[in-house]
Amino acid sequence: MSPLNPLPTPAARRLGLLALGLATLLPMLAGSMANMALPALGQVFAVPFASVQWVLVAYLLGITCLTVVAGRLGDGVGRRCLLLWGVALFALASLLCALAPTIGWLIAARVLQGSGAACMLSLALAMVGQLVPPARRGWGMGLLGTLSACGTALGPSFGGLLIGGFGWQAPFLLLVPVSLLALGAGMVGLPPDGALPQRKRINLASLSMLVVALLCYGLALTSGGALALELGVGALLVTALFIRRERLESSPLLPLVLLAEPRLRGGLLASALVASVMVVTLLIGPFYLHGVFELDMATIGLMISGGPLLAALTGMPAGWLVDRFGSRRIVRLGLMVMTIAALGLASLTAGYYGPLGYLLPILLLTAGYALFQTANNSAVVGGASEQARGAVAGLLTLSRNLGQLAGAAGLGGLFATLVGTHNLSMAMPTDLVFGTQLTFALTGLLIGLALWLVGRREEEALIVV
Repeated sequence: MSPLNPLPTPAARRLGLLALGLATLLPMLAGSMANMALPALGQVFAVPFASVQWVLVAYLLGITCLTVVAGRLGDGVGRRCLLLWGVALFALASLLCALAPTIGWLIAARVLQGSGAACMLSLALAMVGQLVPPARRGWGMGLLGTLSACGTALGPSFGGLLIGGFGWQAPFLLLVPVSLLALGAGMVGLPPDGALPQRKRINLASLSMLVVALLCYGLALTSGGALALELGVGALLVTALFIRRERLESSPLLPLVLLAEPRLRGGLLASALVASVMVVTLLIGPFYLHGVFELDMATIGLMISGGPLLAALTGMPAGWLVDRFGSRRIVRLGLMVMTIAALGLASLTAGYYGPLGYLLPILLLTAGYALFQTANNSAVVGGASEQARGAVAGLLTLSRNLGQLAGAAGLGGLFATLVGTHNLSMAMPTDLVFGTQLTFALTGLLIGLALWLVGRREEEALIVV
């Protein structure tokens, strides 16, 4: 912490950490509660799985599109200012989701909700260093990691109970007052923005190209046949044009030059791969547990919450381990634990262990994820300079969201294809088991790839201590 930017008073710091914690928790809560609503939304709006899938994909798309500019905007106009505006947008969008009369309305509101969430996630990660001293940065990252896991953990249980008792709108309504609490705490407790650099314009042409590329990408992963191929080719072409344009810009939308650093590049790729695995566990869980074991939504929500709850309990010890043993070792440990868990999920046999056969590997998987996320966040963001920290935090959030988008659209679509029907509520239990086994076999390969990325550049300090 620079002498020109002293730490705030203890009371203000507590309110500031509350605001940052809620800004981290609420986006995860919104995502995991919506996952529990997917089966109900398919029945209420009478739409196939591909349409219901977009309730999740649209949220991730909104997060991803704004993440690319959230860090830069925060560095240019003030991190505190943008974070508070993001919380306000998130609260408004949550209300619009609850009032949605059609699936299309709900998908549009989810895009807005994701946009607010992008500001919250990116800026909370970038601002935590302003509230804790450098020696406790690992603790601060662990706190945010714990609350992120709490959001994921509380979402299924709250979502299952609220949907069962009050309908699918209830989870979205719950987000509104909690968002207003975060807004108030942030206005009082977050330190004011200091002297800002000269504002730079946002390249709208590049942003539009990126939005089109991501939209084509999401549509390609949720479509089939020749249309998916055409959309995929279109996504690649627009992405190539975007990269070419960015290289010629004096003030690019994305700081691609930072990717030349092996430590940062490896951390971002590993984050994307791991995120794609974690999102598919929340997508598959409700359909698998309901279709194979005929459990009600409240019970399913409590079971799915077990894994993220364990991750929440692991987050703070993970921060201590990072401070004690270094980021690189804890990153590798977390990935090895996740690999073992994914192999366990790939060998599911419903008849022998029942629902516990799914729950126990999920507990192990999410514990490993908590170790990985805390260590990787600390290494990537903590290793950046103060001037570039907002941009690096934005890239880290972007990589995670791209991974989640790939998992929700690609791996989710693969699961439906392996099950053999677009109406998963009508699938046979044996087909659901088969689809789950093969999907998690692939996730094991993805985690193994992340582990290889981390280990291949040890001598270059890919993940620095």
